[in-house]
Amino acid sequence: MEPFQVLPRKTELSPGHTEFLDRQFRTREDLITRAPLLLTDLTNSFTDSEANLINLQRNLTKPMVSWISCFFRAKSSLANLNHMLENLSLRSSLQGIPSRKNCKILGEELPQLEKCLKRIENIRKYMDTALQLEALVGDLEDAAYTTGNQNSRNMFSRNLLTPLITTDFEAKQERLIRAIKVMNNIEDVLVDVDKIHPQWSHLLESVDVRVDKALAVVRPQILADHRALLASLGWPPKLSAAEANIVDITSIPNPLVLMEGDKRKFYSQSFSGLCALQHMQRRREYRKTNFGQKECIMRLWAIDELVSPIASRMEYHFSKWVEQPEFMFALVYKITRDFIVGVDDVLQPLIDKGRLVSLSAREAWVSTMVQMLSGFLSKTVVSVLAKQYRERDIKPEVISSWIHLIDHATAFDKRMRLLVSSEIHYFVEEVENDDGLARVMSVLSMFCDRPDWLKIWAKIELKDAWKKLKVEVKDERTWLIDEKSGVLCDIGANPGQFWLASREDYKAPLVAEHVIKITWEMIERCQTLPAVLPRIRFIRSSAGKFIWHFLSVLVWHDKNIELILDYPYDSLIKKCGSINAARYVESKLQQWGDDVKFLEMTIAESNSDINGNDDGANNNSFFWEEILSLSQLETNLVMDIITAVLHHFEALSSGYLENKNYFEYFGSNSVTGAVSANIVEALDGIRSQLNILKLNLNPKDLLDLWRGVADGVDRYISSSISNNGIQFSSEGINQFEADMQALLLVFQPFCARPEAFFPGIKETLKLLKMSEKDIQFVTAKGVQQAKCLNSFGIVNLTPLQVDKILMNRIFVS
Repeated sequence: MEPFQVLPRKTELSPGHTEFLDRQFRTREDLITRAPLLLTDLTNSFTDSEANLINLQRNLTKPMVSWISCFFRAKSSLANLNHMLENLSLRSSLQGIPSRKNCKILGEELPQLEKCLKRIENIRKYMDTALQLEALVGDLEDAAYTTGNQNSRNMFSRNLLTPLITTDFEAKQERLIRAIKVMNNIEDVLVDVDKIHPQWSHLLESVDVRVDKALAVVRPQILADHRALLASLGWPPKLSAAEANIVDITSIPNPLVLMEGDKRKFYSQSFSGLCALQHMQRRREYRKTNFGQKECIMRLWAIDELVSPIASRMEYHFSKWVEQPEFMFALVYKITRDFIVGVDDVLQPLIDKGRLVSLSAREAWVSTMVQMLSGFLSKTVVSVLAKQYRERDIKPEVISSWIHLIDHATAFDKRMRLLVSSEIHYFVEEVENDDGLARVMSVLSMFCDRPDWLKIWAKIELKDAWKKLKVEVKDERTWLIDEKSGVLCDIGANPGQFWLASREDYKAPLVAEHVIKITWEMIERCQTLPAVLPRIRFIRSSAGKFIWHFLSVLVWHDKNIELILDYPYDSLIKKCGSINAARYVESKLQQWGDDVKFLEMTIAESNSDINGNDDGANNNSFFWEEILSLSQLETNLVMDIITAVLHHFEALSSGYLENKNYFEYFGSNSVTGAVSANIVEALDGIRSQLNILKLNLNPKDLLDLWRGVADGVDRYISSSISNNGIQFSSEGINQFEADMQALLLVFQPFCARPEAFFPGIKETLKLLKMSEKDIQFVTAKGVQQAKCLNSFGIVNLTPLQVDKILMNRIFVS
């Protein structure tokens, strides 16, 4: 009994001591089994506390010496100030004139005194802040090193938690919460110092160094405790059933949903503590970047701790599916979907309770799983395919494997986004990196960091697209125009009828539809790329170049067409097919360019100047260069048709307009109102050609074409009459008018007033019908002839043409 004589009596113990002993020693057997373990813990705790006390005393010595030195300097400054105040005298002389001493005091000594007082005040503020931070950092180091010295390797097990382990865990959580609170208090002070006193940079740096050291102790220990707790909960679940067949995986039990009692309580505390620690760490990083970082968190440490052990188990299965990536995507999707309910029900309330604004457990879970898979594919699959692609002999299997991988990756990204977007609030996690690129949830994010892989991907897509188009181009049936398609350009048509939308409306051949389909497929495949600039580069290198290739195909196809305007009009129809195809592709590109996504890419490309020039800076369409080139090609093809039609008309009507005396001799035997035989064939030819164009050419280009033909015919006839010196009698004028009415009837199906598109012919008839008196009046005006002609409605013909026409007017006396 002798050793127990040193122990105090029960009445001398405090209530806290009594409660502690009762909790640890409930039975006599506990006294024998627990006493050594408790004694060891108490001894270690006492030793640690004693070491912390010695460390704190050592740390306080230097600030105290510095404070004493500052104190003596302040005391000396106050003594000098007192001496100056004793000698200060503001009395003026008897005559009221201030003395030289007073002027010196007011002009020199008082400003110096003010500066001295401000310096003393700054020193006082600095000392107060330094002492406040020293106390807070001391509390942090005390909590941090106490937490770090605890042995928690075997704190959690798959068995039930013992009361002693429960006590240790709760104590560690309390110390963690205290440490986080102290760090937040330190951060509050440092934020004020950084904003109000940025010149105290050395104080900020010294505090940050000590806080970083404390964090280097706290964070690994907290993560180790959290991982041990997860292991005791049975996390991660077994994936052995996945080896046989991905489709047949049964429902995997979710430990997050199954945990109960103390385990659920401890996990909630550990999760909340880890989130609070990350939030505090992010506050510090936000301050260090001068408050310039974007207000968002991409990943949660607690979610990473859930994914990391799952990833290590998944890699075993992934290594067997390198050539079957669809199994990888299926497994990741199933695990993510099966556990998302537990993430929502268990983790989201903890995040909401911690008031972590704009954070979603579901999004963090899905995003981390996607990034895990993206990292594995980048290391083991894409890198191998890229290396094989760079070899001289490119195997078709490499291209097919690459396309196969991208197909499943884009489908996987869409499915994973559906898991996230099923929430009421959709929060896209993103953070700006050094290149200014946005990072979001996508397996294809690996291409954002590897431009060389992005380039290979674009080349493969372009080769595959060109391979598909070659098959269609070689088939002559794809260049044919469907006779049942399109709209007719009739007089009095409803304006809404000319609103073109589909391929049939544009009368485009089937090859144009194939081009649009292939191009859009390439554009859609990169839509899940998480950054705008890589998406722009991909589209420019794949879909954009594909459009240029198709433009070359149209040029090549047009060169092989010899435009012959004799029956049948096969060459003319083929020309129309090329124009319609170019017009349809152009309209689709313009339609895509008006979409918000393409407008955003246009602005981003203009700001970043990817192509190294600003030529397209003022163009609001993403495909403005392609649209411009297609439009120029359409214009050239239309002009080719107009030129051919006019040459054909000129060849058939040359005898009609080259006979100077044809309109001079018309007697009473002439048939009144009959069309001249020399021009019937020309009019019939142009009518047939315009009808063919009307059936096979899209309404937009048809409008430009028939107007161009009308303008060419008008210029040709009016200039021929003035230049060929054709003589006109009164009967000849009537015949010429009848012939021109027949010409207007040819264009009657295209407009209500065709005479408006033949101003030269109309004014020629006006001149020919003028009386002899009016002709003399016009020709006698000289320099005033132009104004006189305007009064008669002659505005398109030049005075020289007018003189030639009037000179050939014959009047019979």
